[in-house]
Amino acid sequence: MSEPKVYKNLIGGEWVESRSGQTYENRNPADTRDVIGIFQDSNADDINDAVEAAKEAYKHWRLMPAPKRGEILFRAAQLLQERKEQYARDMTREMGKVLRETRGDVQEAIDMGFFMAGEGRRLFGQTTPSEMPNKFQMSIRQPLGVCGLITPWNFPMAIPSWKIFPALIVGNTVVIKPAEDTPLSTYNLVQCLMDAGLPPGVVNIVTGFGPTAGQPLVTHPDVPVISFTGSTETGKIITKLTAEQMKHVSLEMGGKNPMIVMDDADLDLVLEGVLWGAFGTTGQRCTATSRLIVHKAVVGELTERLVERARTIRIGNGLDEQVEVGPVINEQQLETVTRYIGVGRDEGARLLLGGSRAEDGDLRYGYFCQPTIFADVDRTMTIAQEEIFGPVLSIIPVGSLEEAIDVANDVKYGLSSSIYTRDVNKAFQAMRDLYTGIVYVNAPTIGAEIHLPFGGTKATGNGHREGGLQVLDFYSEWKSIYVDYSGRLQRAQIDNAE
Repeated sequence: MSEPKVYKNLIGGEWVESRSGQTYENRNPADTRDVIGIFQDSNADDINDAVEAAKEAYKHWRLMPAPKRGEILFRAAQLLQERKEQYARDMTREMGKVLRETRGDVQEAIDMGFFMAGEGRRLFGQTTPSEMPNKFQMSIRQPLGVCGLITPWNFPMAIPSWKIFPALIVGNTVVIKPAEDTPLSTYNLVQCLMDAGLPPGVVNIVTGFGPTAGQPLVTHPDVPVISFTGSTETGKIITKLTAEQMKHVSLEMGGKNPMIVMDDADLDLVLEGVLWGAFGTTGQRCTATSRLIVHKAVVGELTERLVERARTIRIGNGLDEQVEVGPVINEQQLETVTRYIGVGRDEGARLLLGGSRAEDGDLRYGYFCQPTIFADVDRTMTIAQEEIFGPVLSIIPVGSLEEAIDVANDVKYGLSSSIYTRDVNKAFQAMRDLYTGIVYVNAPTIGAEIHLPFGGTKATGNGHREGGLQVLDFYSEWKSIYVDYSGRLQRAQIDNAE
């Protein structure tokens, strides 16, 4: 076997080793015998170098006309299209999810690239009439400087694209620390930007771990913007670390997403939706369907059909086109999921399917968990309240739409929710009363598109959004400009009061 490739940090357009002199292995979670590559175990010195490079590049990048910045993003998106299959296979090896999903992950980055490229010719501000004669006024966007981006392992190209492309189009520069489990996909994304003509230092990559690389990026005094996607616990730490410096901080965190099924729902449609929502990406989505809230009139039939179909799910290495569910990301996550399954049993939920590690044949070399279904779950149980981030579904019976909505809202998170019903009145009531950032009707809780805002309420985030035009508000400041061509002093609110 050939030696695994050594990947270096990207700083100022150059590939450099970490000043720490340390590296770490990135292994395939479906087969830990497979080493994806060797990556730099970086420290604060590397962050300092990257920030300095980004600061220097910002002087010129912010002055490049936005349509020209957009052309670079457009070319990068075209390159992503050409390399989609290669990058999807790289991602399946390092993250584990199946090929059809990693192809979708790359496609999301392609979509975001084209979308944000178009904004280079818009970046709309406002012009409004003045209350004074011979006076013109308008608002424009201005960039903020160096953006520190910390991204998760479950969407290792899509989520970096959500952050990098909007940051760049408004004129910022970037230092990104990708998740230590999935750095290669960020390298692939940034390579397309470099090949498309991105100037040196505009995007810098520093790999490593949270305490030694992530925290120095978060606290660096020359990084006014931090965008983080990950756990709520880490998000709280970032909030505290950045408060004194008054940084712009966007937090996209956890979810405990409900799917409501009413007694008039199309159960065939529900069955396909819940299987995809609960077990797609091995349940490792912040939008995963983890709570199935079902009307008592149909809960028996739906549960029986769901368990029967879930038994046939094929788990394995995602490079096999026949596999439906891959591994969880690492041993620690497997232990977390297993612990929650044990808590569910201890609290009295009825285990119908799964509940343990899958170790048959070659599965023993990876971190595989059986798709797991609990019935008779009470809304107060731990598995109904806390994010598990694994292939575990809790079925909660209810007697009415009002009770279903009450149960759905009764968690600390508020990212995504859905309802299955044929009654338009019930659908609109749910759209109004579900307190989440995303609501689906007759679809599972996953499937967001990049041109609408993405984010949630309560402990899911801090009010900012990714995706859509709304993301530009985070990566830019509004500047209001007034031009008085009257040739005399005019005092707003004073001279027009008479």
